[in-house]
Amino acid sequence: MAQQKGTLLLIKVGDGGSPETFDNLCGITTRSFNMGTNEVETTVPDCDDPGGVVQRTVVAGVRTQTFSGSGLFDNRAVAKRAVDAARLGVPINCQVIVPGYGMFEGPWIISGFEFGGESEGNMSFSATFSASDLLTFTAEV
Repeated sequence: MAQQKGTLLLIKVGDGGSPETFDNLCGITTRSFNMGTNEVETTVPDCDDPGGVVQRTVVAGVRTQTFSGSGLFDNRAVAKRAVDAARLGVPINCQVIVPGYGMFEGPWIISGFEFGGESEGNMSFSATFSASDLLTFTAEV
């Protein structure tokens, strides 16, 4: 399997237009995309052998998908759209590009956005995007 560059793990923010245009959220230097599913336990002891070994069983529960990133703040229009969505608490359409795998697209809530900075240097930011509805997945071919 070919290695993929971490800088190509991207989140693109939609402009709300029709058709919608997606732009890279620039300035991100550290990023991660997390997918998970809660386990719902379905274990039932064997009625014919109640003293026997009980095998734990589970089914898939709530699915979560989050993208988080941090870096240096770039005040282009795309970054301002993301900050406004965080400030207003409204969903924003985004695409997460996972190089070598595919793209996840749909509405996201910015569940955390933080600005930071020191006396010297540029202003930084960190953001966490959480899927707010089912996402469309398009496999990379």
